[in-house]
Amino acid sequence: MPGPLDGVLVVDLTRALAGPHAGMMLGDLGARVIKVESPGSGDDTRGWGPPFVQPDGGGDRESTYFLSANRNKESLTLDLKDDGDKELLRELVRRADVLLENFRPGTLARLGFGTDVLAELNPRLVTLAISGFGHDGPEGGRAGYDQIAQGEAGLMSLTGPGPDDPQRVGVPIGDLLAGIYGAYGVLAALLERERTGRGQVVRTSLLAAIVGVHAFQGTAWTVGGQVNRAQGNHHPSIAPYGLFRCAGGSVQLSCGSESLWRRLCAEFGLDPDADGLATNGERVGNRERVIALLERTFADIDAPTLLARLDAAGIPAGKVRTLDEVYGWDQVRSQGLLVDVEHETLGRLQLPGPPLRFFAAGPEGETETTRRDHAAPPLLGASDSELRAWLTEGTT
Repeated sequence: MPGPLDGVLVVDLTRALAGPHAGMMLGDLGARVIKVESPGSGDDTRGWGPPFVQPDGGGDRESTYFLSANRNKESLTLDLKDDGDKELLRELVRRADVLLENFRPGTLARLGFGTDVLAELNPRLVTLAISGFGHDGPEGGRAGYDQIAQGEAGLMSLTGPGPDDPQRVGVPIGDLLAGIYGAYGVLAALLERERTGRGQVVRTSLLAAIVGVHAFQGTAWTVGGQVNRAQGNHHPSIAPYGLFRCAGGSVQLSCGSESLWRRLCAEFGLDPDADGLATNGERVGNRERVIALLERTFADIDAPTLLARLDAAGIPAGKVRTLDEVYGWDQVRSQGLLVDVEHETLGRLQLPGPPLRFFAAGPEGETETTRRDHAAPPLLGASDSELRAWLTEGTT
C-alpha cells in the first residue's frame, strides 16, 4: 500500500536528527520526501560514527547514524549560495506541499527563503521549522543540541540514580520528540489546508518538545509546588513500581492499583495491610522500606521463575533487554518494527521500522494497509540527474 500521505511532496532541508526524523516519519506514511543536501559533504550525520558500514568490495563507508533517520527519501544536492541552485529550490518549493527546515532562526531568510518568500512562491505550502530553544523570546537564537536541551529543559534533573548525579536519556530524545511533534504539526496543518486552501508555518523546538512530555512531573511543580528530582529506577508517585533485584538478576514490576498490590502480597506471602504499607501514598512515603522488603522476598528466586510467578499472579512485569535481544524478539518482529531495504552499495539491510500500523475495517474484519515497501536511505546526490531534469524541464 502507498500510505495515507501518497501524493504529498515534502522538501527536507534539514540535517542531523530532529528534522530528518520528521521527514522520515512523513516518508513512512507515503509522502515523497526529497532531501536537499550540500554538495560534497551532505547531511552532517553522514560523517557521524563509528559505527560505519562499508560495501563488501570496498567503497565509501556509510554512517549507521545517517541510516537511522533517512529511509524513504531521495537525495538532491544543491548549493544554496549558488543562484542556479537557488532557482531549482524555488521551483521545488512551488511544487511542494511541505518544507522542513531546522536552521538557526533567521538563517533561511538570509539565504533568500524567508517565510514571506516561501508564501509568495507557494501559498499552499506548509513549513515546519524546528529550532533549539524557540524562534523568538530572549534566547530564541541559541543553537540547539540535544544533550544541552535535555539539561536546560529539566529532563536530566529527573534522570539518573539520584539528585546529585543527573543523566541524559540514552538516545537524543529531545531531537526525536521535536521531530515527532513536528510531523504531528505538519499533519494538522495539511488537514486545515483542506478547509482554508492555504498553508502555514508550524514551529517547535527541542525545548518545547521536552517540556511537552514533562507530564505529571510538570504539574507536580506547576500545581503542587513540588520539585521532583532523579531517584533512579523507581516511580515518584507509585509504589512498588520499578526495578527490583532478585537471584542472579533483576525484574521490573508495577503495582499501579491497590488490587495489584494485594495480588503481589498474596503470591509471595506478604501482609498487604502492614503498618505503613496499606495504601499507595503510604508506600510512596516508605519507598525504601518497600524496595528492601521485596528484594529480600525475591533474593532466592531467579529472574525467569520470578517473571513466571508475577505473570501467573497478573502482576505487570518484565525484564531489561539489550538491543540485540529487542531486535531478536518475536513480538518486535510481529509489529513490523524491523524492515528490509535494499541499499545501493550495502545491499540488503534491516532497519528499525516505523511505529505505526494501519488497518481497513469492514464487515469481514480488518485488512492491514500498512506500507510494506520501504526505500533505503539514499547515497548523497543519488537523485540529482532525475530531479534536476524534472525541475528544469517539467518531466518526471
